[in-house]
Amino acid sequence: MRDELLNETLFTSMVHVREKIAAWVDDYNTRRPHSSLGYTTPAAFAADLKKQGAASLRIAEGYATQPLASPAPTRNNNAEALIETG
Repeated sequence: MRDELLNETLFTSMVHVREKIAAWVDDYNTRRPHSSLGYTTPAAFAADLKKQGAASLRIAEGYATQPLASPAPTRNNNAEALIETG
């Protein structure tokens, strides 16, 4: 953004700044493919993620049949277990 917009543009007002930044952000997110996103645009990548998420949430009428993550391990908080036997 700095190289392509901020260093290259002489802004005349805050309205001008907002318009130029909004146009740059729109171009960056909707027209430019990114190699880190498999050469898709950020907008297309986000839309695909949203579809995938919506599909996984539709399992069993909105509820996943299996947990999405493993439960955290529990530890023994029993005070007697802390006493050393000797």
